[in-house]
Amino acid sequence: MREVKILRVVSAKTLLPFILLFALYVQFHGDFGPGGGFQAGVIFGAGLILHALVFGLNESRRVIPEWVIESAAAVGVLIYGGVGVVAMLKGGKFLEYGVLDAHDRVHGQHTGLILIELGVGVTVSAVMLAIYGALAGRGRLST
Repeated sequence: MREVKILRVVSAKTLLPFILLFALYVQFHGDFGPGGGFQAGVIFGAGLILHALVFGLNESRRVIPEWVIESAAAVGVLIYGGVGVVAMLKGGKFLEYGVLDAHDRVHGQHTGLILIELGVGVTVSAVMLAIYGALAGRGRLST
């Protein structure tokens, strides 16, 4: 890949910011239309995997170390579960978003949905990167 400068410049340096921006759009527009945390996580993860394919796994690991990816997967799950625990502490059922705002149940549902989708997006993106890193980091099988 290092020999193909057009691919490196066009795909990674030009398209990557737009891919990541589109992932954020899907993430935060998911409660109003198609999309949400899973789709945004896949798009974000695919954008970062594109970076690893073009610039190499070592460069990708330099930009985002493995401990960051592992921590992000855990933080995403904690966000998801934390919303449910907070709902239970406020007197509701697990993931009953309406109790998150004492004055307006609709606003509480909206806040809970955004937080849940954020947790899913972070987790999906991190797990995709972890799987890619584990598979791409293996050596070639000798036959």
